[in-house]
Amino acid sequence: MRHGLSFLYAALSLGVIGGGLAGCSSEEAAERTQVPPEIVEDSRCRDFNPLGNPYFGDLHVHTTYSLDANTQGTRLKPEAAYRFAKGERLEIQPYDAAGNALRSRQLERPLDFAAVTDHVELFGEVEICTDPEAVGHNALECLYYRANPQNAFIVFNLYALGLPDLSRLPISNIPPFFQLPLIGADGRIPRMPFCGLQGRRCLEAAKTPWADTQVAAEMHYDRSSECRFTTFVGYEWTGSPLSNNLHRNVIFATDQVPEVPPAYQEFPEPEQLWEALAERCRPEDGCDYLTIPHNSNLSAGLMFLTEDKSRNPYTAELAALRRQNEPLVEIYQHKGSSECLNTTGAGMQDELCGFEIIPYNNTTGDRFNGFNTGPPLPQDYLREALKEGLLQEEAIGENPFQYGFIGSSDTHIVTPGEVRERNFPGHGGAGKPAIDEVPPGLTDLVEYSPGGLAVVWAPENTRPALFDALKRREVYATSGNRPIVRFFGGWGLPEGMCNAADFAEQGYAAGVPMGSILQPPEAASVAPRFAVAAMRDAHPHAEPLQRIQIIKGWVDGGEKREQVYDVAGDPSNGASVDLNTCATSGSGFSQLCRVWTDPDFDPAQRAFYYARVVENPSCRWSHRQCLAAEVDCNDPDGPPEGFEGCCDARFPSTIQERAWTSPIWYQPAVSPAS
Repeated sequence: MRHGLSFLYAALSLGVIGGGLAGCSSEEAAERTQVPPEIVEDSRCRDFNPLGNPYFGDLHVHTTYSLDANTQGTRLKPEAAYRFAKGERLEIQPYDAAGNALRSRQLERPLDFAAVTDHVELFGEVEICTDPEAVGHNALECLYYRANPQNAFIVFNLYALGLPDLSRLPISNIPPFFQLPLIGADGRIPRMPFCGLQGRRCLEAAKTPWADTQVAAEMHYDRSSECRFTTFVGYEWTGSPLSNNLHRNVIFATDQVPEVPPAYQEFPEPEQLWEALAERCRPEDGCDYLTIPHNSNLSAGLMFLTEDKSRNPYTAELAALRRQNEPLVEIYQHKGSSECLNTTGAGMQDELCGFEIIPYNNTTGDRFNGFNTGPPLPQDYLREALKEGLLQEEAIGENPFQYGFIGSSDTHIVTPGEVRERNFPGHGGAGKPAIDEVPPGLTDLVEYSPGGLAVVWAPENTRPALFDALKRREVYATSGNRPIVRFFGGWGLPEGMCNAADFAEQGYAAGVPMGSILQPPEAASVAPRFAVAAMRDAHPHAEPLQRIQIIKGWVDGGEKREQVYDVAGDPSNGASVDLNTCATSGSGFSQLCRVWTDPDFDPAQRAFYYARVVENPSCRWSHRQCLAAEVDCNDPDGPPEGFEGCCDARFPSTIQERAWTSPIWYQPAVSPAS
């Protein structure tokens, strides 16, 4: 089977994982999901499993059709991304004068699924400026695009997003023909002049890359009974007012998709996006979708506002609309973690919240020496958002932030799933480009990371099965590693589940899986139990598991609360890293399992619970490259060109790879506000 884990997958399918592992106080088993009847009846896949299989994928991938990737040297198209995801070696930028690629990449372990999600906002503009046959190809804006691609990346993006004054930006040589866009009364942002009346020329040109995106997805979707690889048609809606990130990836369930996907210029608010999608993608036409926000850590306080487009407080209707349209959020990717942030006054201090924190709060970043940005904000992180969702539910009866968790890469070099710390090539995009040559020094900005993966528990690897699991949130995120994790909650989960061969069956029979709502118990005095099981990544370079934690968030008298519980493993196991060699040592676990009862449960308080599975420490990608280059931060001459990040104390030399399950929510029988 896949990922080099055939013996583990066979055990998962048969439900026999377990058996006394030295050092484990309890044992692990893993299986899967309540299967909709139509999937059982129509199953075609050889590995169909009614209790489910974990499928690993990447739902955030950019190709040459994205302006930022295109202006930074990416030439490959969506079909190449899918070939790479399936395990094919790919030649990538930079290219020499003869057009030969100077680098190549290949996944050690292919993915099970992927979606290309190019930025739709400038589909047509990029197409016109790069196609010599297109009307408008020699417009002044396009001449500038081709002559100065790196500055064009900034100016085109900022123009499209409607910034109030491009002249304030510390960028030299912005041509005068980039007139400031006049935002209409409806909030829509006009297209560039060469797009013609109402932007029609660019909207028409956008159909070409959009059609190619669909063709590539169809070409690489394995419809045979082997079900080796699944694709989704998708794109990215790139809302960034004042460079504050509101981005959403839009994933479609089938090949029935809008003729032109809704873009930020015409639909500049999230609720406008959802309304446009509902109008253009109707179930009666075989179309369905979901939206996935990402990088809330770079939204400067905007991603989880509880206000509508007119800045009125959320209503129950709008909160429900948000929850229905976006059941998932990207908790981790190339541009950092969005789980939690330790700051003074932000609640309890969680030592593991320092993982891959970007040190600024919007996508401008350090590009202009701090212009238009500031330090990270606690309200932009998911743990705070989940707690705010509980407060909203108390106040208006609906929770707008009932998110399941996934990870992805956000690669801009057409390499989905390239998330290894070893030999990380950089992901381009807003990071370190490789246009004409591989730049000296670190292969990406030191604050960035290789990104993560999305893991879906589904009965088979097909679009219907995976999309259903995405919508019901039976998914988890990883930081790029591949542990297998199950998480159940219920009132009567058996204490001995970890010793049972039918761990998952018991979980479904007596409880609910990750991503679900836990309804109140019949007996008011009963506290919920949670069963969490994890198996380490089987790759030879993966570290053993260190511990499993359960993170609880709740509200008490209108105040947000949180607590982190260590429930399995040993955080004091002596695991360490030799920073001179990156060799690791210390004990750990191949599998961990625990049935845990909340000792502080109050049946009147709304709450959520999610599991965090943490590995032993290992070297971060940047330290590996600094070590290979023999960088000496005590050298009075300073580090070599491009290696300055090696001596930036804000970024650690080691990391602890991890996984985050989707939460399980508890809802009291009667709202305290009613």
